[in-house]
Amino acid sequence: MAQKPSIPKGTRDFSPTEIAKRDYIFGVVKKHFKIFGFQPIETPSFENSETLMGKYGDEGDRLIFKILNSGDFLNKVDEATYSIKDSRSLTSKISEKALRYDLTVPFARYVVMHQNEIDFPFKRYQIQPVWRADRPQKGRFREFYQCDADVVGANSLLQEVELIQLYDSVFSDLKLEGVTIKLNNRKILAGIAEVIGAHDNLVNFTVALDKLDKIGVEGVKKEMLAKGISEEAITKAAPLFELSGDNASQLLALKDLLIQSEQGSKGVEELGFIINAMEHLQLQSANLEIDVTLARGLNYYTGAIFEVAAPKGVKMGSIGGGGRYDDLTGIFGLKDVSGVGISFGLDRIYLVLEELGLFPETLNKSLDVLCINFGENESMAALSLVTELRKQGVTADVYPSKAKMQKQMKYANNRKVPYVVLIGENEMNTNTFVVKEMASGEQYTYGLDQINDFIKRL
Repeated sequence: MAQKPSIPKGTRDFSPTEIAKRDYIFGVVKKHFKIFGFQPIETPSFENSETLMGKYGDEGDRLIFKILNSGDFLNKVDEATYSIKDSRSLTSKISEKALRYDLTVPFARYVVMHQNEIDFPFKRYQIQPVWRADRPQKGRFREFYQCDADVVGANSLLQEVELIQLYDSVFSDLKLEGVTIKLNNRKILAGIAEVIGAHDNLVNFTVALDKLDKIGVEGVKKEMLAKGISEEAITKAAPLFELSGDNASQLLALKDLLIQSEQGSKGVEELGFIINAMEHLQLQSANLEIDVTLARGLNYYTGAIFEVAAPKGVKMGSIGGGGRYDDLTGIFGLKDVSGVGISFGLDRIYLVLEELGLFPETLNKSLDVLCINFGENESMAALSLVTELRKQGVTADVYPSKAKMQKQMKYANNRKVPYVVLIGENEMNTNTFVVKEMASGEQYTYGLDQINDFIKRL
């Protein structure tokens, strides 16, 4: 007996219904990307290893799927390298390409390679799959779509304001109300580390601070101590652990805390500009909150940091994020090209919409009309009708065989077809067709010259 087939962990098959729902999200997001003036690009699913490796830190490098060289991939490995069994040394000899880990680094490579063809500032969007050798869990897969919007070649904070508006517009259109757009600034984090005397331990400080909502104040203090941050520094940072209130009061508290730090004060100023602009412009349905514990992307973010949380009551990680990067293209030799971008977590957004029942019911309808098959002559008449309907943009089909009526009607029900057409011997003799409205069970008769009258009912 043949072994039952399977797929790799962290990957998924998608049914027609699931694809319809995914395409619905794609459609809404793309619509707003275009409204905001972003242009689409695509990059290859795999890149040269040297393009990707070393751009995401040691942990990121371990999560990159490597592609074995074609042919005898071991022929470049000498006995010494093979015998020590060091995976890093071996990988460089047997793999020269890798599946893309995200869309950001390939985008930076794209900008550098096409800099003479691009009109700056360049507003680009990209929706493509990426791959990570991660441990699968709810909302986290090894193959998934990323959906990015970036602006490069402009350092104006108006870009951050626009990206917040973009988030708000998309989630409002998806009827996903109550999402929270969290906002921080890397300069603020660096300034805090500076004033408490932990400047040389910025990453460990911020990683611990980022866990405040998960492990609490005492847990954060314990982790900071374990990472070599002094008790004196932790005491100075104590006001952060209790920071609360509206955005205006938090900005005042941060201004006082960072008054001795030029970099930190600059971060507060930038944050204040964005907050004030959004108060003037007003959001449709999202909430905008300062969160000084937010510390994503410190390897490359230099200014604003964004993260989007699902509505309260939905147990889901972030459904979006991004930030300002002032020299991302510098990794490929193109210096001083400022950029800022955001990403939509499409798979997680899908799960949230599913949980909250926010997908339109019409997505389940794959056909407008199904013609019942009563036999060879009748099916040809039905196919002629279907052909005319298709020319008018109506999704229509003929059941492919003369099966029992019960089976054909069950098929129509399963596919949630709203209208079933019957053309039997009597209808052929009278040049008519009968339409059954599945929801009500009512039937209507039309002449074959009244097709447009039927279409008006759809």
